[in-house]
Amino acid sequence: VQFVESGGGLVQPGGSLRLSCAVSGSTFRFYAMGWYRQAPGKQRELVARVTSGVSTNYLDSVKGRFTISRDNAKNTMYLQMNSLKPEDTAVYYCNTHPYVPDYWGQGTQVTVSS
Repeated sequence: VQFVESGGGLVQPGGSLRLSCAVSGSTFRFYAMGWYRQAPGKQRELVARVTSGVSTNYLDSVKGRFTISRDNAKNTMYLQMNSLKPEDTAVYYCNTHPYVPDYWGQGTQVTVSS
């Protein structure tokens, strides 16, 4: 299984980004999936997760601003991020939930700055 993240970039506070996670393999639809992030000097944290049945959960600090979704037909997971704040700056990763260490990809950098 391989996860490839994309869609990051530099955005001003209040802006939006949509991250994508392309997943190889035919068993994607069976996995609970998560978006994680790691800011400089901080531990990696779970931002949002979606079950195989599309139930979702969010980190309190992103509730109402971020939306996780998945398209099983495309083997792709998304993270729509609105009303971005400087504290959302981090490298964002996708993985299963719970994560599997061998599945970490390169991540995609999100920088929120004016």
